[in-house]
Amino acid sequence: MLCVVEDTRDVLAIENTAQYQGLYHVLGGVISPLNGVGPDELNIELLVRRLQSPDSEVKEVIFALSATMEGDTTAFYLTKKLKEFDLKISTIARGVPIGGELEYADEITLGRSIVSRTTYSGE
Repeated sequence: MLCVVEDTRDVLAIENTAQYQGLYHVLGGVISPLNGVGPDELNIELLVRRLQSPDSEVKEVIFALSATMEGDTTAFYLTKKLKEFDLKISTIARGVPIGGELEYADEITLGRSIVSRTTYSGE
């Protein structure tokens, strides 16, 4: 697995969970036209070359990008760039935090939580 993140702080945050044992790729930001950041300013071509490498064993790419318009735009762009590869592409879950009260969740977060719901096993 290869987890794509915006910056090294995101690597540290994921590492602190002890739930991921794969590789990382740091983009160096997200696509943000309003801030003058386009795809060429990010480490996207390096990601493509990394996946094209004959010794690449990556089977899944996980997008761990901010839940913002810029993060979603970057994920969309990357999905288009990576469609030529035989990869599973996934993104981290988004939703109501543990211990969060539904009445205080914003509509977008709550809506995404409902749309991205998972099967409850009761275990």
